[in-house]
Amino acid sequence: MNIEKAVEVIDRMRLPNGAYTASLSSDYHYVWIRDVVYTVLPFLATPSPYYEKAYQALLDLFIRYEWKIDIHTKKRPRYLYEYIHARYSTDLEELPQEWGHAQNDAIGAFLWGVGEGVHHGQKIIRSQKDLEIIQKLVDYLECLEYWQAEDNGMWEENMEVHASSVGACVAGLKAVRMLVHVEDGLIEKGEETLYKLLPRESAGKPTDLALLSLIYPYRIVSRDMALQILEDVTTTLERKYGVIRYVNDQYYNEGAEAEWCFGFPWLGLCFYELGMYDKANEYVEKTKSIITENWEIPELYIGGKYVPNGNKPLAWSVSLAYQFFKTMDVR
Repeated sequence: MNIEKAVEVIDRMRLPNGAYTASLSSDYHYVWIRDVVYTVLPFLATPSPYYEKAYQALLDLFIRYEWKIDIHTKKRPRYLYEYIHARYSTDLEELPQEWGHAQNDAIGAFLWGVGEGVHHGQKIIRSQKDLEIIQKLVDYLECLEYWQAEDNGMWEENMEVHASSVGACVAGLKAVRMLVHVEDGLIEKGEETLYKLLPRESAGKPTDLALLSLIYPYRIVSRDMALQILEDVTTTLERKYGVIRYVNDQYYNEGAEAEWCFGFPWLGLCFYELGMYDKANEYVEKTKSIITENWEIPELYIGGKYVPNGNKPLAWSVSLAYQFFKTMDVR
């Protein structure tokens, strides 16, 4: 299997400004902050223009909307459009459509990616202005009281306190505290929420695919908690073509929940993080089963029909599969 084809597919989704479109499909030809963070994970470990330019593009986006961030470092958003948006046009401009913009995990993910990137030698920071924006994003999360704030979560749906969102913020704040000022108490409050909420994703969801983020890439839960999350996800959510996001998910549900392709490599990466290499190796074969020859991995298999939906290639799917195969030294 030529895994370098994956890089060619990812390259096709890289925009002139350095960010990435979530997919080449018309429905997903947008830029999501979260998707960019996951798309460039394969380029994190060694200094990479792809990684650096992606984060600089997002910094430029935040600089463009600095006026909005300034407001909401002091005044909590009341309406969804007031939140820092999670989805943008390919020119990195806000879109007018009503959307689940309250996605605190996207801001946490961005901060984590900046801090981790700098730690790995990525030259993301260009000027004092970049550091000022990062500080304002920290202040934004504090103003939101992220540790007890209901948000739309990773899947952009109902407003609840989501463990995956709180965890992303905790990871992000930890990652940037060497770059900007982060009060210790700001991290501790998030950790207290996780202690009370986990292994649940939220009051309404006993488990969720999004919880894998707390193991990989964020690495912020104990081994025992990671094992519990993995047990819940594999026994409750794993299916033939991937992993459902949560029980009774209605997105692309035509008789059953949709099966998300990136669930397999994501589980594999989580088991690898825990040193469970034999278990991780099981997911090599499962991941191969959903990879086409051209590496145009779709978002999901439609529930009940078990055929791919039109959102392919999905940058996040291709990236996680490629990262997993690189980690496992699959040729």
